[in-house]
Amino acid sequence: MSATEQSRKDAGDERRRIFADLTPLRTSPDYRRLWFGNTVSWVGQGMTALAISLQVYDITRSPFAVGLVGVFSLVPLIVFGLYGGAIADTVDRRRLGLASATGSAVLSVALAAAAFAGFERVWFLYGIVALQSVCAALNAPARSSMIPRLLPAEQLRAANALNSMTTTFGTLVGPSLGGLLVGFGGYQTAYTVDAVAFTAALYAMWRLPAMLPERTGAKRASVLDGLRFLATRPNLRMTFLSDFCAMILAHPRALFPAVAALWYDGDARVTGLLVAAPAAGALLGGVISGWQGRIRHHGQAILVSVACWGTAIAAFGLTRNLWLGLLLLALAGYSDTVSMIFRNTMMQVAAPDEMRGRLQGVFIVVVAGGPRLGDFLAGSVADLTSPAVAITGGGIACVLAVGLLALYARGFRRYDALHPTA
Repeated sequence: MSATEQSRKDAGDERRRIFADLTPLRTSPDYRRLWFGNTVSWVGQGMTALAISLQVYDITRSPFAVGLVGVFSLVPLIVFGLYGGAIADTVDRRRLGLASATGSAVLSVALAAAAFAGFERVWFLYGIVALQSVCAALNAPARSSMIPRLLPAEQLRAANALNSMTTTFGTLVGPSLGGLLVGFGGYQTAYTVDAVAFTAALYAMWRLPAMLPERTGAKRASVLDGLRFLATRPNLRMTFLSDFCAMILAHPRALFPAVAALWYDGDARVTGLLVAAPAAGALLGGVISGWQGRIRHHGQAILVSVACWGTAIAAFGLTRNLWLGLLLLALAGYSDTVSMIFRNTMMQVAAPDEMRGRLQGVFIVVVAGGPRLGDFLAGSVADLTSPAVAITGGGIACVLAVGLLALYARGFRRYDALHPTA
């Protein structure tokens, strides 16, 4: 090998050590199609979520009515998340994923058709939102439990990093693109583009092979069995408890409007920057994830990441410089993505195939419910004291709580990816 070729090889190795590992996209056509389809559909769903909120406000002129959109979305997601996981451990996951994605596409078509017909009823939009959440709750466990069947175990961490980029990219780009499309061509344009975007996810699901769960017995999968299994697996249980430390104790999102006004003398634009900063950091966490491949002790990585989240949030509560505050929020978002990547990898590797759907169902409930509880806690503490006390105190509480978990769960600290145990 010439000096030039060796230099190029060394440069490529260095990039792989820093940036996201693309090996799953190169080696598995099925995963590559699934990843691309999910990326497109996440952008479409972000567009539709914003368009529905705008349309509800146009009809009612009520912020409370817009807030109810979140309620109609959250409740079905929590309820059906657990049952969606049990179903994914019972039936062909490909068929479940295809059916639920088809349901989401049909709902987007219904929104577009209603918008073209001038049918503007709030109850109709609420109903669509609730049904969309049901489809999402059925689709997510099926899709997540497919990935360990498409890739070898050593590629799952890289796949989870790529998946984190998909969700964060959709969260950042989807609403912005939705606002542009609504302004340019009305609600019908945004809903139509979302319906078309679902074809990418449908095609990816359709091309997959059948994926029946690897059952070890004839007993039908149940939600209670999944919860009992989780109760007897301390390492998997710790992945959820550590996430609760961050999402419940140190989740300042609900205070961003007050912070923008009181600390930075800002308006909605400053609030938008505060909301976008953690998402930008989260996207960076997926892009710069190559170094994570050298980490064997995933439990330690999760604990350190959650502690970094809490520290960044606590420091954010102390600063009154906007740009420093945005940097700290971005650091928190980056830490959250690192934690999420290792948590998902542990669930996919350490759990048996017959339980993966139900564990993903529990994960959906944690992800959906944890931040809402965090919003309630932060708002309550801020109302009794001040936003600064709520944010800084929450960050400190997060660090202390995860420190206690680290002292308690020695096995979690010793978890080795080369010898995974649940």
